[in-house]
Amino acid sequence: MLRPTLLAAILMLLPCLAVAAGPSDPYLWLEEVESEKALAWAKDLSRATVAELQKVKEYKPIYARTLEILDARERIPTPGLWGTEVYNFWQDPQHERGILRRTSLESYRTASPVWETVLDIDALVKADGVPWVYKGRTCLGPENRRCMVSLSRGGADATEEREFDLVTRTFVEGGFSVPEAKSSVTWIDADTLWVATDFGAGSLTTSGYPRIVKVWRRGTPLSAATALFEAGVDDMGAWVTSVDTPEGRYNLIQALPTIFTARHYLGVGGRLARLDIPEDAEFQGVFRDRVLFSLRSDWAAGGGMFHQGALLAAGVDSLLQGKPVIEVLFEPSARVSLASVATTSDHVLLTTLDNVRGKLYRLAPGKGGWSREELPLPGLGAVDIKTASETSDVFFYQYQDFLTPASLFLVQGGKSEKVKSLPAFFDATGMRAEQYEATSKDGTRIPYFLITPKGFKADGTAPTLLYGYGGFQNSETPSYGPVLGAAWLERGGVYALANLRGGGEFGPSWHKAAQKENRIKSFEDFIAIAEDLVARRITSPKHLGIEGGSQGGLLVGGAFTMRPDLFGAVVCQVPLLDMQRYHKLLAGASWMAEYGDPDKPEEWSYIQTWSPYQMVRKDVKYPKVFFWTTTRDDRVHPGHARKMVARMLEQGHPVYYYENTEGGHGGGSVNRQKAEIKALEWAYLWKMLR
Repeated sequence: MLRPTLLAAILMLLPCLAVAAGPSDPYLWLEEVESEKALAWAKDLSRATVAELQKVKEYKPIYARTLEILDARERIPTPGLWGTEVYNFWQDPQHERGILRRTSLESYRTASPVWETVLDIDALVKADGVPWVYKGRTCLGPENRRCMVSLSRGGADATEEREFDLVTRTFVEGGFSVPEAKSSVTWIDADTLWVATDFGAGSLTTSGYPRIVKVWRRGTPLSAATALFEAGVDDMGAWVTSVDTPEGRYNLIQALPTIFTARHYLGVGGRLARLDIPEDAEFQGVFRDRVLFSLRSDWAAGGGMFHQGALLAAGVDSLLQGKPVIEVLFEPSARVSLASVATTSDHVLLTTLDNVRGKLYRLAPGKGGWSREELPLPGLGAVDIKTASETSDVFFYQYQDFLTPASLFLVQGGKSEKVKSLPAFFDATGMRAEQYEATSKDGTRIPYFLITPKGFKADGTAPTLLYGYGGFQNSETPSYGPVLGAAWLERGGVYALANLRGGGEFGPSWHKAAQKENRIKSFEDFIAIAEDLVARRITSPKHLGIEGGSQGGLLVGGAFTMRPDLFGAVVCQVPLLDMQRYHKLLAGASWMAEYGDPDKPEEWSYIQTWSPYQMVRKDVKYPKVFFWTTTRDDRVHPGHARKMVARMLEQGHPVYYYENTEGGHGGGSVNRQKAEIKALEWAYLWKMLR
């Protein structure tokens, strides 16, 4: 091993020197999430914001209509297939926290299914005195009787895991129970779990996720669980999962060095064996003793070259032997990318994006290779596989577009049948949905969707909202937004949805084009679309608002600090904003593969060019931004929004700020909380942009 050069050794010290030499941050106290001082500060600002925005004439009718939509019984009950039963989690005015319920597949197909309540979260909240939020369950297949139910206090990512019996519909007395942490668990058999959780000092990574997996046997305390696997302290973390197939159950550990790379280990007997697939490949499941995975980079293996964005299948045994036998299930092209993968007992299901418009395919292996069948869709919108059976050839998919309410289709016996549809929550008569392109700073064509209301005229006066995300290979696709339609489009607003680099609309290369040192391109793309909307006279800067959450909050935060002249309103939701300290806050260290490491001078040199908290200036006029976050967000630290607001107020910039005490990395735990934040947003936009 070569010793580092003197220059390299000096560079290793520079991050500490650079940070120490920089100006101190007077608002670090706002990073103390639940300190009395910080909470009082947040409460005072929130109270003032709510009082002002509730006076906007649109607030009350939008709040009432939003809550009506969220509580509507006409909503499609999202199905989850478990054998011959359909499970659904449901919230309404009578079940504010929600109920887990089930019915038969045949009953679900009817207009009025007969539901059986399995778990009542409202009753649990009352019994425990804790504001629980249901976060799902992990069950032992194929019987799926014993489950570990995930419960979160106030919607945070950290959960408490409790053993539950789906037959008796009760928590198991003396059963498995994992204290609150960012855990993952999976069943090995009826008396054994694999557990990745906070086991105490040294058991978490720098990102705050578990790095140790242990085997826990029934009848013993968690402290007696035996170590099975350890990831590195600087890895993102280790997770456990299982895949049930008709051929058997596959138990896996996924150790993530970064958010975009993973090492996959399969439980074989009493040992772990690593699957020989690229670290930056994405595991997509197991089908008929084949591992399914998609590529983020080109890969040479088995005597062939396979391209990034492709979906491959390789025999489990061949991977364990280090001699993969590979089959290609999907090849991307310039404007066609893989969106999602699912499996039934007989088929591999694929959705793709063709110029950001969804397509659905069904594949099956045969003697002559894989057959491929495209399932027709009602239009050029988005398709989403909602659930697929592990034991039969049955699945549900949903179709929607901007102006067409979502419809749910059941596929069984080779036939597709529409079984549920949303009603029209707003009048789309006269509205239009179109796709345009803007030219970014470097000449790249960036697509976006534009939805215009009835009677629209391109005279530069239309209140317009531009939404973007542009990160982590997440794709923004057409969707029917009942609240968007009722609160904005139906009232005469225009809506635009950006498909920025950094997203996944055109595969891994589209994402990589805006990672780390190229991050600025997602901001340039967003600004280019805003300028295009103005150039087409769709709107003008004083009538143009932007919105984004999480990574999208960073996007709009950077956009308004770069181009304050271009926007009349900014909705900045649960945002990342202080990119000099993001990696020190909660899960932030796990995102350095996306943004870079600000402790490295060569990487801070580009991060600081789009870090909103460092870019905001006293002598610049900004739009009056609406920031909001939640106290219980344990993913993106609420300190980002708090500190940005404090700095802008210090500099004399008026802002709106709202902090919900619940909700986790979202708008609320119950529908009335969600309705309030949405009504505040829309009232703000109407106030600023009309």
